[in-house]
Amino acid sequence: MPKASEVKKGTAIEFNGRVLVVKDIVRSVPQGRAGGSLYRMRLYDVVTGSKVDETFKDSDMLKLADLTRREAMFSYVDGEEYVFMDNEDYTPYNLSKEAISEEILFVNEETQGVHVIVIDGAPVGLDLPSSVELVVEETDPSIKGASASARSKPARLSTGLTIQVPEHISTGDRIRINTAEHKFMGRAEK
Repeated sequence: MPKASEVKKGTAIEFNGRVLVVKDIVRSVPQGRAGGSLYRMRLYDVVTGSKVDETFKDSDMLKLADLTRREAMFSYVDGEEYVFMDNEDYTPYNLSKEAISEEILFVNEETQGVHVIVIDGAPVGLDLPSSVELVVEETDPSIKGASASARSKPARLSTGLTIQVPEHISTGDRIRINTAEHKFMGRAEK
C-alpha cells in the first residue's frame, strides 16, 4: 500500500468503498503546521464517472484498486450497449451507453489507443488516448483567404461530437482533437 505522497496521476485507488482514478494532484505545505505536506486529489469514480475531491496527509496509506486496462477497438453497437474487442485475445467488452456517454463521442471503428477499464473481470469504463483523429462531417464552407488563427466555426464530426474549428477547415477534412479539452489540435497526417 503506497503512501499518499507516492501516488501518481492515473493511479486507481480504493477509497470509501469506491474505485477512484487520480486525475490531478496538488501538493501544499500548510504554514505553521508541524508535520508533512497535504495532497489534494481530484478523483473520478470509474463506475459513475462522478468527480470527487479528497485531501490526504503525505503519510496516509492508500489501497490500490484491482484494476486493469485492456487495449481494445470499438466493434459494434448492440441495443443500448457498445461492444469493444480486446486487441490481444479478442474478448468482447460490453459497456452501457450511460457509462461511456462522453467518451463514445471520440471513438469510431478506426480509433487507436482506447483502453477498456476492467475491475474484477467486469468492464466499467473507457480510458481515451490524449488525442484522436476524426472526420469533419458537416461545417460551414471554408472562406477563401481565411487565416489559420482567425475566427472559428462549429463543425460536426463523424461521431456526432461538435467542436469549434478554424475557418479554413472544410467538410471531409480529417482533424486531431484533444480528448481532455474537447479542442481542435490541427489537421491529421495523411
